[in-house]
Amino acid sequence: MINVTKTFLPDFNEYVQTIKRAWDKAHLTNNGELVQELEKELKQYLGVKHLWFTGNGTIVLQMALKALGHKTGEVITTPFSYVATTNAILWEGFTPIFVDINDKDFCIDADKIEAAITENTIAILATHVYGNPCDIEKIEAIAKRHNIKVIYDAAHAFGASYKGKQMLSYGDISTCSFHATKVFHTVEGGCIITNDDALSQTLVLYRQFGHIGDDYYSVGINGKNSEFHAAMGICNFPHLNTIIEARKTASATYDKALAGCAIYRPVALPETDYNYAYYPVVFKDETTLLNVRALLAKNDIFTRRYFYPSLNLLPFFNNPNQCPVSEDISKRVLSLPLSAEITTEEVTTICRLVKSII
Repeated sequence: MINVTKTFLPDFNEYVQTIKRAWDKAHLTNNGELVQELEKELKQYLGVKHLWFTGNGTIVLQMALKALGHKTGEVITTPFSYVATTNAILWEGFTPIFVDINDKDFCIDADKIEAAITENTIAILATHVYGNPCDIEKIEAIAKRHNIKVIYDAAHAFGASYKGKQMLSYGDISTCSFHATKVFHTVEGGCIITNDDALSQTLVLYRQFGHIGDDYYSVGINGKNSEFHAAMGICNFPHLNTIIEARKTASATYDKALAGCAIYRPVALPETDYNYAYYPVVFKDETTLLNVRALLAKNDIFTRRYFYPSLNLLPFFNNPNQCPVSEDISKRVLSLPLSAEITTEEVTTICRLVKSII
């Protein structure tokens, strides 16, 4: 069986030795030694001022939106992302305003954002889709003109850089997922990043119920993570470059085997150093996609319609924005299996089956 991804795991004994540090102290949560060590390593790697390790990549979106300080308002966002991006907006009581994507990198179309801004707009929440950067310069220029904040959902982007800077260093707030399916993971987990001192203080309070010791400062939730999860991150982090290189090699094998086929793939902006988070392909129509997916599944090869449906078409929206590019691509895009451990033979088999359909 070949799954759409396979979680990278470090040496088991190395993990046991790392977690033993917390075990021996019986300090398993509440910002322990390992959490602090992981946060320090990640801040240095990303070149950011403030980073807080959290329970997952969704709660950080909620925290980011809450930290804007508004009770109501509109948030401009993308329809082409995992549903968590939209759910966070709704969960915090805001209204998502969907702006269509471009057909090159599948990120939000920065040229269409300004027309969607109203007096009720409080932020832009954009996703670096598949680890490809949004049009960061245009988005941040628009935000400055209208005095609104930029939040980047960078769940796919750890290890990727743009113009020589780690992608998680952009925006007023950047969030990431460290779920087990990601290039870098802590089993479950995430982080929230800002270079703003005041925002950072707000976010760290939100993460821990709004208090420090017996002193209470604000509302808050439980956004913390454990020493067990931090230990996985500490053990995995030294392997990051090897993981990315292995995924790069597998992606190159796909590229070569599928060259000339009736498919196309998203293309990142120039000066992007990609992390090879996914291998999405777009077929000529949905029928072809479904036929390919069925044939692969028949051979115990499992893919994912990532992303489907276009989020503006979720059934709990009464009057969805029309986003024709996202609606079209979401019906035709399929993520093929990709991991650090997938073999050349496995990729070759997948491509042979895909080509037999297309």
